[in-house]
Amino acid sequence: MRMSVGLHARQSQVQKLAPRMIQSMEILQMHALALQERIEQEMNENPLLEQLSGDPLSPDDGDDDSPSKDIRSEDEKELVVDNDHDNKDDFERLLNMDSELPSTFDDSFRRSANRMSEEADRRHDMMANAQSRPESLNDFLLHQLAELDIDDDVEQIAERIISTLNASDGGYLRTPIADMLPPGHSKEDLAQAEEALRIVQSLEPTGIAARDLSECLILQLDPSLPHFEKLQTLIKHHLNDLAENRLPQISKKTNFTIEEIQELREDLHLLNPKPGAAFMETYVPNVTPDIILEVDEDGEYRVRLDDDRVPNLFISEYYRKRLQASDCSAEEREFIKQKISGAQWLIDSIEQRRSTLTKVAEAIVEHQKRFLDEGPEAIEPLKMQQIADKVGVHVTTVSRAVDDKWIQTPRGILPLRRFFVGGTQTDDGEDVAWDTIRLKLQDLIDKEDKSKPYSDEALVDELRGAGMTVARRTVTKYRKKMGIPSSRKRRDWSLT
Repeated sequence: MRMSVGLHARQSQVQKLAPRMIQSMEILQMHALALQERIEQEMNENPLLEQLSGDPLSPDDGDDDSPSKDIRSEDEKELVVDNDHDNKDDFERLLNMDSELPSTFDDSFRRSANRMSEEADRRHDMMANAQSRPESLNDFLLHQLAELDIDDDVEQIAERIISTLNASDGGYLRTPIADMLPPGHSKEDLAQAEEALRIVQSLEPTGIAARDLSECLILQLDPSLPHFEKLQTLIKHHLNDLAENRLPQISKKTNFTIEEIQELREDLHLLNPKPGAAFMETYVPNVTPDIILEVDEDGEYRVRLDDDRVPNLFISEYYRKRLQASDCSAEEREFIKQKISGAQWLIDSIEQRRSTLTKVAEAIVEHQKRFLDEGPEAIEPLKMQQIADKVGVHVTTVSRAVDDKWIQTPRGILPLRRFFVGGTQTDDGEDVAWDTIRLKLQDLIDKEDKSKPYSDEALVDELRGAGMTVARRTVTKYRKKMGIPSSRKRRDWSLT
């Protein structure tokens, strides 16, 4: 093989995104609260950015003489992006905005020291009134352990056992007792560790520190129960058969009747297989809708962007006039030009976000009117490409516009992505959303004969009879996603 070194010319097309274009896409993807934080950051970094009086971030309420929110003129030229030149047209346009913006430089647009102090006080109050962190599983067990009068060595091992328990794992003991002892431990040490484990297992919640499911359930059994021994038998030897609904096999091995096994199973359902899970910290996000969907007097839906928290920005006239001043040095002029360019890009990106998000939301609402009127069973199949074609943007723009955005509707607050669903076609060629098929599937299973429940093949036939052609593997997939067990597990043996 011959190798050589040389210079070669090659022509190729490479698509590159300018940093400003990336910024514009990032702002489109932000929800209102994130955008508000971004604007606060930009205002701290760019002294040329000002906000209209009366905006959420402004210290003053403003008056009737303040500029309107829409400060962009109808014949305003689109910002020209030209990294190779001085963007002369843009700066001339910015310098001629006197008629649209405040006539004098007003320091009141900046937050005063008193306002910043008030905001700090409000944030302090919010933190003080915030809900305190709930007690963890380990702390709850340690507090109980401290109240017991036990040997110090046993207590130390018990504390070691408690430290290994995890609420997300249900509070099970996954580490062998012997591994918690030092190497070369004696039989007495192991017996002491077993005693420590029994003490931990006697604490609340009942069933904690069990080594497996059987031990967890047995720890929760009350010896005074009338069927205590039979429940123990089922737990120790037939848990798998119970899970698979193989009641006849259990009956054959234990001589329990089917009815008796079902009653015992109901008692077992009252036990908690994951006693430590109650101490898991659940995160509930604070959802703030970016879009409000209202119904007007004619019964038509109207989309309104809820961006009251997003201030209307403009470029400081002081710096625009400073740019024209005769004593403005070249270094200062270059600094102002850079900041003006960054500020205008931010303003245009926010306006573009408002326009795109509104158009996308209107197109979604128009397509999903039946869903909004009638409920989930009437949702229509919808792909992002359909909305992109209707709005006239790229599909990735739609994806960014709906990402992490919520809409307040008469049916509650919903994520915008909820309106995008796949589907199939009926025998008549009508599009049907997968959500509709899932609802039909649930309805069939709810109404089936439990003595002979539908198999997945039978469900396919039933759906076909309703005009929905679906593959068996699809039925199986959605049945599992919906948490519906197989036909064998759904069978009620007492009816046979």
